[in-house]
Amino acid sequence: METRSDLALSIDDLTVAYDEKPAIWDIDLDVPEGALMAIVGPNGAGKSTLIKAILNLIPRAAGTVSFYGAPYERARSLVGYVPQRGSVDWDFPTSALDVVTMGLYGKLGWFRRPGAAERELALAALEQVGLVDFADRQISQLSGGQQQRAFLARALAQDAQIYFMDEPFAAVDAVTENAIVNILRELNQRGKTVLVVHHDLQTVAEYFDWVTLLNVEVIASGPTAESFTLENLQKTYGGRVSYLHGGQLLAAGAP
Repeated sequence: METRSDLALSIDDLTVAYDEKPAIWDIDLDVPEGALMAIVGPNGAGKSTLIKAILNLIPRAAGTVSFYGAPYERARSLVGYVPQRGSVDWDFPTSALDVVTMGLYGKLGWFRRPGAAERELALAALEQVGLVDFADRQISQLSGGQQQRAFLARALAQDAQIYFMDEPFAAVDAVTENAIVNILRELNQRGKTVLVVHHDLQTVAEYFDWVTLLNVEVIASGPTAESFTLENLQKTYGGRVSYLHGGQLLAAGAP
């Protein structure tokens, strides 16, 4: 495959299988620099699997992935990741500040301890998500929304070029959702590329300028105004799907 350094992310023929059953199949996807992209699809569509395969967190059956023309091993410092909140051990005895500081180890190296400069970066990231007053709080004592914001701050402290966020809006309060939206928009304004596994069809057009509709295979991908259509939603979800768009209740799928 010919890699393209003008793309933030390029995926070619990516397949992941569990017990010989494809979880994602033959994924081709090009993401331009600066895109703010939602990845949407029904439960079991492979959305989280796609993110994990891109980041080498699970084995690939086939396919290649490149970041700005380079494989993940050479582009690791360019990548930030916010996992699903449910996949994290929140009982681990560490503070919110420590969680954020861990995001800097990729640049420090594992044998250099973070110092005052790293502490300032971590505190600035916590302030950005409204958690600086909770810096010394154990993560187990934070609310679900605060925990999510702590992991968002960790990714921000990395100052990556491309961010992956797996269901950051899931089961969060309105304050946290608003904080996440503001961060996404700020990252977008700074030219960062952000891919977000997202479940709320009502907010796709409001929050994201690009969208990928996925159901094991890519159904459609591109600017939201072009790709987030009733026809593509019907192909993605199969059954009837209702969502609000521009104040109107729209429906996709067979009755």
